[in-house]
Amino acid sequence: MENLSMEAIMGYVETYGVPLLKAILIYIVGAWVIKKIIKAVRKMFAKGTYDESLQKFLVNLISWALKIFLIITVISTLGVETTSLAAVIAAAGLAVGLALQGSLSNFAGGVLIMIFKPYKIGDLIEAQGVLGSVKEIEIFTTKLITPQNKLAIVPNGALANGNIINYTAEGTMRVDTVVGVDYGSNIKKTKEVLLEMLKANPKVLEDPAPSVNVEELADSSVNLAVRPYCKPEDYWDVYFATIEGTKEALDKAGIEIPYPHEVQINK
Repeated sequence: MENLSMEAIMGYVETYGVPLLKAILIYIVGAWVIKKIIKAVRKMFAKGTYDESLQKFLVNLISWALKIFLIITVISTLGVETTSLAAVIAAAGLAVGLALQGSLSNFAGGVLIMIFKPYKIGDLIEAQGVLGSVKEIEIFTTKLITPQNKLAIVPNGALANGNIINYTAEGTMRVDTVVGVDYGSNIKKTKEVLLEMLKANPKVLEDPAPSVNVEELADSSVNLAVRPYCKPEDYWDVYFATIEGTKEALDKAGIEIPYPHEVQINK
């Protein structure tokens, strides 16, 4: 009886134990090999002139493909027939595909973004109600860092099918501000004062040149459009410097900025 029990145990070990150990060994070695391959691919991309966005996208894609291949290999080592496994994967793929139509749309969107390149890593874009710098383009999503330093994750499907404003693509941005001066102010002198203030800022570009123009004759002020140009990464610095510099320059020149007045009538 003991011999039969030992024989049975050895049979179970040979039938299930050896394939299980092989599967575990294949998984460990395979995971190590995949890690090395991904590291080598990253080095290869780094040495070439590949776009950074495309690099990360392809690395993610290769990583997922190798991991899926490893899982299939491990399962087949356990004794599951490849044909049966293929049928199961096909059936599961259909079910998952129907359940995850949004994810497939996001994957397709990621591919379209890589092909048409409406933006790349580092670009400042506005899309789907979010403004931010592109941190990473993944298979299904794009990660943006907002001006408040928040991480926004936007689905690639929505990005590929929606409107995208790329503030970085042209290399320059215009900073739009408006200032109102008193009707008694000398407009020519006011424009000269504001242009001098803009040109004194090293982050304001000479080409395109900054401009100051009368935008509106309002109820209690003459409104001027103050419009310097800058690099996208300097936008907020130039914006705030223009607001502050406008007030200081006009005060120094004795040009009044009108403010609302309340009139009280006593009967």
